[in-house]
Amino acid sequence: MTDTKARTAALITPVGQEAQDEARALAADGRTGKAVRRLRRGSWLKRGPAREAVGMLADGHALPTSNAEALAALRRLDAALVGELTALLDDGQQIAAVKLLRERTGIDLAGGYHLVLELGGGLGTH
Repeated sequence: MTDTKARTAALITPVGQEAQDEARALAADGRTGKAVRRLRRGSWLKRGPAREAVGMLADGHALPTSNAEALAALRRLDAALVGELTALLDDGQQIAAVKLLRERTGIDLAGGYHLVLELGGGLGTH
């Protein structure tokens, strides 16, 4: 996974606020490894994206805490991709949409699935 994909995955994977706060505190204490593990335990982040997320938290950035926030972040990062995903969903191709999202962003399967559900409105896209 490239650093760009890892960063993108970190920016579009929801992480609970408590996990973010704990990881930020651990990183501030120089306990980066524990911070990465804490984020992974509180989300669907893989190792690379979790490391990127810890760096962003240490720099004062916030991560999305919900699928809606994650989708808004994806729209800001890659509106063209969101358009492609929407077209696939309109054609009833949910699996293809999840696959495309994963290929382009490095997000994991569960995170990609939930983000595609959010994009499709959560109903009628199963």
